[in-house]
Amino acid sequence: MKRHYSERFSYVPYVSSRQDALEKIQAGASLVQLALHGSHLRFSLLLLNLEEYYFEQHTANHIQHRGSNDERKIRGSLKICSKSVIFEPDAISQPIIKIPLRDCIKIGKHGEYTANRHPAKSKCAGISLIFSQVYFIKEHNIVAPYKIERGKMEYVFDLDVSGKVEDVVETLLQLHRASCLDKLGDQTAMITAILQSRLARTSFDKNRFQSVSEKLHMECRAEMVTPLVTNPGHVCITDTTLYFQPLNGYPKPVVQITLQDVCRIYKRRHGLMPLGLEVFCTENDLCSDIYLKFYEPQDRDDLYFYIATYLEHHVAEHTAESYMLQWQRGHLSNYQYLLHLNNLADRSCNDLSQYPVFPWIINDYYSPNLDLSNPGTFRDLSKPVGALNKERLERLLTRYQEMPEPKFMYGSHYSSPGYVLFYLVRIAPEYMLCLQNGRFDNADRMFNSIAETWKNCLDGATDFKELIPEFYGDDVSFLVNSLKLDLGKRQGGQMVDDVELPPWASSPEDFLQKGKDALESIYVSEHLHEWIDLIFGYKQKGNDAVGAHNVFHPLTYEGGVDLNSIEDPDEKVAMLTQILEFGQTPKQLFVRPHPRKITSKFKNMSQTSSYNASIADSPVSPGEESFEDLTEESKMLAWNNITKLQLHEQYKIHKEAVTGIAVSCNGSSVFTTSQDSTLKMFSKESKMLQRSISFSNMALSSCLLLPGDATVISSSWDNNVYFYSIAFGRRQDTLMGHDDAVTQICWHDNRLYSASWDSTVKVWSGVPAEIAGTKRHQFDLLAELEHDVSVDTICLNAASTLLASGTKEGTVTVWDLATATLLHQIPCHSGAVCATAFSPDSRHILSTGADGCLNVIDVQTGMHISSMASDQPQRCFIWDGNSVLSGSESGELLVWDLLGAKISERIQGHSGAVTCIWMNEQCSSVITGGEDRQIMFWKLQY
Repeated sequence: MKRHYSERFSYVPYVSSRQDALEKIQAGASLVQLALHGSHLRFSLLLLNLEEYYFEQHTANHIQHRGSNDERKIRGSLKICSKSVIFEPDAISQPIIKIPLRDCIKIGKHGEYTANRHPAKSKCAGISLIFSQVYFIKEHNIVAPYKIERGKMEYVFDLDVSGKVEDVVETLLQLHRASCLDKLGDQTAMITAILQSRLARTSFDKNRFQSVSEKLHMECRAEMVTPLVTNPGHVCITDTTLYFQPLNGYPKPVVQITLQDVCRIYKRRHGLMPLGLEVFCTENDLCSDIYLKFYEPQDRDDLYFYIATYLEHHVAEHTAESYMLQWQRGHLSNYQYLLHLNNLADRSCNDLSQYPVFPWIINDYYSPNLDLSNPGTFRDLSKPVGALNKERLERLLTRYQEMPEPKFMYGSHYSSPGYVLFYLVRIAPEYMLCLQNGRFDNADRMFNSIAETWKNCLDGATDFKELIPEFYGDDVSFLVNSLKLDLGKRQGGQMVDDVELPPWASSPEDFLQKGKDALESIYVSEHLHEWIDLIFGYKQKGNDAVGAHNVFHPLTYEGGVDLNSIEDPDEKVAMLTQILEFGQTPKQLFVRPHPRKITSKFKNMSQTSSYNASIADSPVSPGEESFEDLTEESKMLAWNNITKLQLHEQYKIHKEAVTGIAVSCNGSSVFTTSQDSTLKMFSKESKMLQRSISFSNMALSSCLLLPGDATVISSSWDNNVYFYSIAFGRRQDTLMGHDDAVTQICWHDNRLYSASWDSTVKVWSGVPAEIAGTKRHQFDLLAELEHDVSVDTICLNAASTLLASGTKEGTVTVWDLATATLLHQIPCHSGAVCATAFSPDSRHILSTGADGCLNVIDVQTGMHISSMASDQPQRCFIWDGNSVLSGSESGELLVWDLLGAKISERIQGHSGAVTCIWMNEQCSSVITGGEDRQIMFWKLQY
């Protein structure tokens, strides 16, 4: 049965019985497809964490309310995994339960912790898990973000085979110890040892041979690879058949491939190691029949040699050059040729970090009609995505030239697991949930519109992604929300549904057809070699890559790092994770310029390769400039000149350290708080102190102005938040919201966010007075975000959908405010977190700490992606996503180039630590406060 690669992500409906699933297999459905989607059961390996293994399962009952009148048994299957316990109920109305082992408090036989249990009743088939967090997944078999319940709970599971309880408990305790190890490298090592021990105690079941006359040639351990997951087991090859037997028997006891059906085999690098082998039973399909990852390169090579020897009489091995010749002569379409090049360059549908990459072809997503005879309709294929916008490229080049070795131009890649699933979320929702810890992405960052996505690739500071093969295929399902998934609501209020198409596409089918027509057009046929030079060819590396503005991070290239040379297990695991999630450059196939395709109707359009560059490279068409565009331009100009900051004025208006700064919209009034317990109002025009307000005898820690500039809010170490009416000159309200000092406050859309040393961040609805100063605010507590230790700092992202908090023990936590749930908890600093802030695009969080480090966190994954150190703590900062202006313990202002990983400038400032910093919206004016009791006014001189 011919399979299209997109079947790998197609949705398979629930099948009620194992027999139905076997019938599907016998009817010719893909074994790997069934393995991925687990069509006969709701359970899927995608419910596991990344790099987690599924070991065994036991038929069991989940006992609810044991011993009470409400006792209830839920029948299902208990699955033991390397980092979690998963219970899959037989009834699809019930959710799948996932209990992370690291969240378990106690694991044992039910009743063994009860002091008064009767000795005669000690025989028990129950397993007791006491834990602090549980996930509920696929209730009523609906794919949706995981529901999380927190708090101390106990679940009891009775196994059908009571004699297995002791073994299962022992296994769980061993895996629990591994999950609770402090270092990720130690966790990985212990789980790997447990896995290898299990594999060593088992072997391939020879009763699974198709014929008694088969001769065994080789047996070894390996893992079957599918997107985001691997499944360990035993590989066996005979003179007629290749077998894989999963250790856990999932999705079926054995997968088999008859050797005479094999058409192609490829050695693969998996995680940058020469351990992969992919087997195809079709000639032109990108979807393989099995992808295996071995533990030893020699095992991989031996199996490859045997299959290759068997195949040599059946099919000749194709090289990149042989495919090139076929393409040149017109025997392969542009689409087919790109599929083959991806295949040869180690790109596989089974490996999302090396998913096939295809180019953006069309440049016009706004016209009512698509004119494929107009060169201006097409993207310039001689340039990488990052070089298509001239203005953006100039900024990137400036940073690149100032960067120390090893230099790289782009901080993100053109293909990564996150980008692949960005495009495929509508047909692969469970993959997105797996990659993002049970969540979909923010609705405004989803794949909502073709035109929006293309525009962001042209204009975005960190968006350089190319396309995937689905854009040039026949299956429109990735463009249509046919599963009716709830993917969230955008800021404008509209739900995320089908992808918005360009005006020239009458339907998804029409969009794909026109995309295919464009890919096979004369213009693209004559210029496709230029893009191949960038992605697979001689412009991929070295001086030619530099000349083509095609330089990515060194870790993305083959040979960029030798993992075997890294001795520290933590560093090795972190490095591998970064490589797999950041994206990988394809294996280089050509070291010389790629020839042009010979077209049947040759039209000399070579002059148009630099077609209308002013229009093609400009993100905004003439006449479409807006005030916002000019504001953004002025911000970028300011940040490019941030090193030219000069001190304008300074005033000593407090008796102790300044702790907060807020400025009125017109810039005339500056409000400051201090440890001297006062809120002061300073007139910038008259250069005089206008008011001094004291709410209590304890320090004030921060301040902000409410919209309209009528009310200023201050937080205090006396556990309160104070509201001061500027117009009426009096305290308007007091919020007694915490049990310890309030450290920082934020406000957005009538919501107050307050952080405290009482280990909480609280979210309040604050309905303001109709006339400022005449009516008290009415506060309702909407959410309480609990931490283990004191919270020193908080910040909101631009949309106020996420909150980041920093604690005194150096942890940065990211919260989803819509659901008040914890997304990521990242240990970032060896001392207290001084300040945190989201980048303007909300994709990263920067944190500074008492350890002197600046750390960048990826919001989507929670990964700690970058770190820079200084010789002293940076107490406060502002940033634009690329550059940072920070206030130092010494009183200096430091300018940091994050992409260049260097300090660009040191500016002398306060005589004591810089404690707070403010910048106006145009980024042209800065105010700082310090421990020297001064406020300083700075201006950009350029």
